Amino acid sequence: MTPRKAKVARFPSFGKRATLPQREAFAGYAFISPWILGFLIFTAGPMVASIGLSLTEYDVINPPRFIGFDNYVEMFSDPRLRLSLWNSFVYTIFHVPLSLAFALGLALLLNRVGKAAGFFRTVFYLPSITPSVAIGTLWLWLLNPQIGLVNRFLELFGINGPGWTTNPDWIKPGIILMGLWSVGSTVIIYLAALRGVPETLYDAAKIDGASTWQQFRNVTLPMISGAIFFTLIVNTIGSLQIFTEVYTMFFGQMGVSAGSSAALFYVIYLFRQGFEFLHMGYASAMAWLLFVLILILTLIQIKGSDRWVYYEGE
Repeated sequence: MTPRKAKVARFPSFGKRATLPQREAFAGYAFISPWILGFLIFTAGPMVASIGLSLTEYDVINPPRFIGFDNYVEMFSDPRLRLSLWNSFVYTIFHVPLSLAFALGLALLLNRVGKAAGFFRTVFYLPSITPSVAIGTLWLWLLNPQIGLVNRFLELFGINGPGWTTNPDWIKPGIILMGLWSVGSTVIIYLAALRGVPETLYDAAKIDGASTWQQFRNVTLPMISGAIFFTLIVNTIGSLQIFTEVYTMFFGQMGVSAGSSAALFYVIYLFRQGFEFLHMGYASAMAWLLFVLILILTLIQIKGSDRWVYYEGE
């Protein structure tokens, strides 16, 4: 008696027997279909719509009126846009290297702690999951020139603290200082990369007489350069899009403060154009300008990574 053949799945639309790879592909697409639908409805759809809106004058109340490229032409003569773009670039230039260096230093310390690393890893990561509005409110109090803990701490060393939230020259340094509060996710990435460096490489370097600095420069940095490259791109994009914390501090319930020009970052100006002044068409054009700038910076970083990023498989 011949054994009964196993049933082979059929796709209703195909009308033929499906192979194992086809069944696996069908199952894979079925599982990711909620994400695909969400991406098409909530991301790709609005992006396509914003292209059309950027060519119109639209105030939400009245129907969009097509004006061609007038919004893009207007951006080149908008001094507030240039100011906001400059503020965002200054913040990014200072915040990204400082945050990466600070996170790497913390990761190196955690890598030496041993069993207690789990506790400190959690402590360092907690600020990263703190709501952004809460962070802005907290740092508005910490940086308060009169009663803030930062200036109170500086007074212990005889230093007269600056006006972090009132002096335009110190607003961006205060925001950069606040940005270091949320480096926990970068610390976790670096810690994972450090623990992936083979100990045999350090042993070989010690036999060759390499100092601690030489081991760090010639072994540690090349082996974790992939993680540094990833966090460089992510932090650059995040810095150019900073919004919630700064808006809470300088444009929220306080109203527009005296030093708001120094805190007018690009996304804040975009938000105000769209949702305060109801210039949705202009805000859409600003969004696409930011997209192009981020794309160019990312491509430059990817192109330059060939010189310093090391991949173990190469």
